[in-house]
Parts: sequence; structure tokens; C-alpha cells
Amino acid sequence: MMRIRFLVACILILGLSTAAYPDEAKSAYKKGVSAESRKQFDAAFEAFKQAYTLKPNDARYATAYLRSRAFAAAQHVANAMKLRDSLKLQEALAEFQRAAEIDNTNFVAAQGVRETSTMLKKQAEPNAAALAESPLAKLAAEAEGPVDLEPSPNTPISLRVTTTADNIYRTIGKLSGINVLFDLDYKPQKITFELNEVKPVEALKMVALESKTMWRPISPTAIFVAAEAKRKDFETNVLKTFYLQNATTPQELQDVVGTLKGMLDINRIQVNPTRSSITVRGTPDQMVLAEKLISDADKAKAEVVIDVAVMEVARTVTNSWGTTVPTSTTISPVAGGTTGGGVNVGSVNGNHYVIPLPGASFQLLMTDSHTKVLQRPELRALDNEQATLKIGDRIPIATGSFGAAIGGGVGGVPLVNTQFTYVDIGVNITITPHIHSDSEVTLKMTLEISTHDGDLTVGGITQPQIGQRRIEHEMRLKDGEVNLLGGILTDDETRSLSGYPWLTKIPILKYLFGQENKQRQEDEVVFAITPHIVRAEEVTDENIRMIDVGTNNAIGLRYKESKPAKAKESPSTPASPAPASSGERRQPRAQANGTSAAKVTGLSGQERTGNP
Repeated sequence: MMRIRFLVACILILGLSTAAYPDEAKSAYKKGVSAESRKQFDAAFEAFKQAYTLKPNDARYATAYLRSRAFAAAQHVANAMKLRDSLKLQEALAEFQRAAEIDNTNFVAAQGVRETSTMLKKQAEPNAAALAESPLAKLAAEAEGPVDLEPSPNTPISLRVTTTADNIYRTIGKLSGINVLFDLDYKPQKITFELNEVKPVEALKMVALESKTMWRPISPTAIFVAAEAKRKDFETNVLKTFYLQNATTPQELQDVVGTLKGMLDINRIQVNPTRSSITVRGTPDQMVLAEKLISDADKAKAEVVIDVAVMEVARTVTNSWGTTVPTSTTISPVAGGTTGGGVNVGSVNGNHYVIPLPGASFQLLMTDSHTKVLQRPELRALDNEQATLKIGDRIPIATGSFGAAIGGGVGGVPLVNTQFTYVDIGVNITITPHIHSDSEVTLKMTLEISTHDGDLTVGGITQPQIGQRRIEHEMRLKDGEVNLLGGILTDDETRSLSGYPWLTKIPILKYLFGQENKQRQEDEVVFAITPHIVRAEEVTDENIRMIDVGTNNAIGLRYKESKPAKAKESPSTPASPAPASSGERRQPRAQANGTSAAKVTGLSGQERTGNP
């Protein structure tokens, strides 16, 4: 008795646990859906993981688990990158580790863990990290960028002289604390030069333009001057590698390289398609322009989601009126003169024969059937990239070649070599979008609906008969605008009359001696196209603004200088002198702090150089 009770208790416990098993998984799945709707990806992941663990063979739970795993890991990776950019390395490492824990297939998370750990180690032990580096790597890390000229004082200069260009360079150098070196082959020419309140760097550029020379800084307080013809020999060169984020294919990289070569006259460019990088060597000004051109060209392609509603409405109406009359009978001989119902017995030359009397039926029937097929596929495509959608089946069609029987034929029958090609039937959509900057999309489309309408026998081979309805269209729509494409309308009407000749021509009575059938079949296909731009091409004011790049033969940029705040005059400051009278030149008053403008003026053909 105790054994029976124990067995019953085990069965009840097992049954209850089995009944609760799927309910627990379903409850966890509902929690995951609710959390996902609130964009709580971590909570959704944990709930879907629980449901998947309880019922791993349920495809719905497995799909939700894998999807939430990817979303949650991606969210932690994005947070980690933001923290790392803000130099919050410890928090960033925790986010990367959490992403790798959620999805061990996320290579970005694993790479982020390694890189952030290395950054933390270098931050904690800078000297040990420096010792671990190779001598060449250490030298490469210590290599500096282009030299910036730093005049001291950097005050405006006024100058009017007639002398050789080297003297003018030396004069500006003395006024701004800059040492000037000359190429041994440089032969200065005499020029007349005049400046009025010009900063030292701009003054040096003006001298170079006037005297057809070039100069480059060799230290913050020294420049080297040479003839313009030797620019390529002495001009500073820098090296930089640009990593492109959106140009991935070799063709896209070559397009960027072509732009740099054509616009900036840069010949030393190396492309690395594997890393999507471009290494450029050129002057600092060329590098600045290369940065801008690459930034303008390396933009994410615009994307569009296209909603396609395919509606097919079919209607078949059939009407049948009249009598199905007998149109044939048989005559057969019989033994004796037996008669029966519906049988007429006669004789010819003493032989009996029988003629059955066929029956007739009257039919009055009307059928009306409607069918509607609706499909709503959705395509996402990049700008100028083709997107294809095929919904349906593939039907084989036999193709072959025939040849004369040479030894291998049977009874003179030619040899047959048969191949098969497959044709896609169903809904076939091909769309190539072009996204404009004004939130409009041009769509080049091919829309096709094909069906298997039956079979045909061609050359002794049964082949499928394909019915096809096809639209090739190009149109321009606004974002979210719905456009209907119709016009594929099939309207077939069939009328047949069967019965006794001549009698079927009599009005009304014709339905007693014959039958009339009418069938009308209408079939229409309508496409509704709606584009939704999900990423537009970003064109900012910085991308379209003009930049002064120098002359046709030499690239030279001008940079904005931040103007210092204007100091307030103290009450003890003496009043400004009265304006000079006509014909007088007033020299600027020298201040004790040396911030006033310096002016050297050559009058009556006399030349003066030196400090103010």
C-alpha cells in the first residue's frame, strides 16, 4: 500500500512539474518582450535566456535569445567606446567585459577588452611601457609634427623700404625675433616693399610672393629662405595615414586617391585595401587639404527602406443556362422482341434492333468567386545599390541540343544532350534607389509576378508554361510618399452555345434545345511603393565652404588667428593724441611692454633697416 501511495505521489509531482515547465518559459518570454519594448536590453536578454534555457528546442525562444544577445552586447560596446573616448578607461573596460560576457562571438568587445587593458597598463606603468618598446618604436613615438613659427614679439609691422629681398627678410626677422637663413645659391634682387600693420608671418608670406622666393620654418624661431624654383627641394614634407570608415571596396578607395592626386598634386600615396587606409606624404598644407577632402568623401552611404505592397485581385463569374440535350445514341441488335422502359425495339428484315433513348438535363447555374493575394515585403538598400527580393518557387525548364547519330544513335535517332535551367516564379522585385539631398528618392524598379499556368509538350518534352506580368518603371518620390502602380489588368470573357442546330437560334426556346455558358475572368495586380529614408547623406556647411589654397603652382593656406581680448583703458591712461594734420606722418608711440607696432620707413630714396 505504501508503495502505491509513493508511486502516485511521484506521478503527481512529475505531472505538476511538467505542467509548470512550459508556463515558466512562456512567462519569461513575456517578460523579455515587455523589457525589449522599453529598450531595456539587459533585462530582455536575461528573460529570453531563461526561456531559451527552459525550452531550447522552441524556435521562437531561440530566435528571441539570439536577437537580444546581439542587441545587449552592442549596447554595452557603444557605451564602452564613449567612456574610452572620455578617458574613463576603467568604466570602459567593465562595459567591454560585460559585452564579451553576454556575447562571446562579439569580436569588437573582445578587441576592446584587449586595447583598454593595454591602455590601463601603460597608464599605470608609463616607464615600464616605455622600456618595453623597441628603440625604433620609441623614436617613432617621439617624432614630432611640422614646425610652427612662433614670432616674439608677434606684433604688427609697418615697413616701407627699397632694398634687396634678403635685407627685408632680415629686417622682419629682427623685428619679430626670427633668425633667417639663406640658401647658398640664392641671389636676392632689389625690390620696393611696403607693409602697414601686418603680423610677422603674413609679412614673410608677402615678401616671398613679391620676391618669388619660398621659406619654411626649421625651428619655432628660425626660417630657411630659397628661390621659388627650389620649392620641391626644401619644402617640408609630413607623413600621415588616414583610416576611412565608410569607403571599403578597392574601387571606392581608388576614387579617393584619384581625388587627392587630381586636386592636390600628391603623387606619394599608398593604399591598403585590407585596412581601408590611405598613407599620404606631402606638405603640411597638402595634408590639411587631404584631411578635408577625405572627410568630405568618406561619408556613410544613404539608406532607404522600401515598403512594397503587392495586391492581386481576381474575380471569376460563370453563368450557365439551358438544357443539356442528347446529341447521340446507339443502335444494337437484340434477340427477340423484348422491350423495356426507355428502349425502342424495331426490326429490319426480321432482325430485331434496339435504340436507347438518351436523357436530357436542365441547368441553371451562376458562380461568382473572388480571390485576393496580399504580400508586403520590405527592402532596405544603400544609395545606388541594387536590392532584389524573390518570393516563390524555381521551376526547371529543359534545354538541349540535337546531333546526328554517329555510332551512338539507336535506330537512326539523333543523340540528345539535355540541360536544365531554373526560372523563378512568384513575386520578383528589383529596385535600385538614388537618394537626393532634398529628402526625395528616385527608384528604378522591375516588378514581376509570374505563375505556372500549365504544361506544354514541345518536341516530345513536357515543358511548364509560365504566365508573366512585369513592370519596368522609374519614378521620383518624396520620403514617405505612397505611389500605386497598376495597369496590369487581365479581362477574359468566354461565351459558348451547344445544342441542336437551328433550334438554338430561337429566342427563349433555345434554352430547351441547347445550353449557353458565359464565363468572365478579371485579374488585376497593383503595387504600392513607399520609400522611407533611414539615413540621409550629411552635407554640412563645412563640406561646401570655399578655402583659399594658394596659387596654381604652390599650395598655401591661410589660417584664422584668434584675436586677443581688448584691454580696458585705465583712468590713468593718457588721452589719445589728436589726428595728424595733412601731410604729417605720426609714428606709433613705443610702449614700455613692447606691444606696440614697429615701423621702419624709407623716405627720399634712403633705406633703413633695424629695430624700432
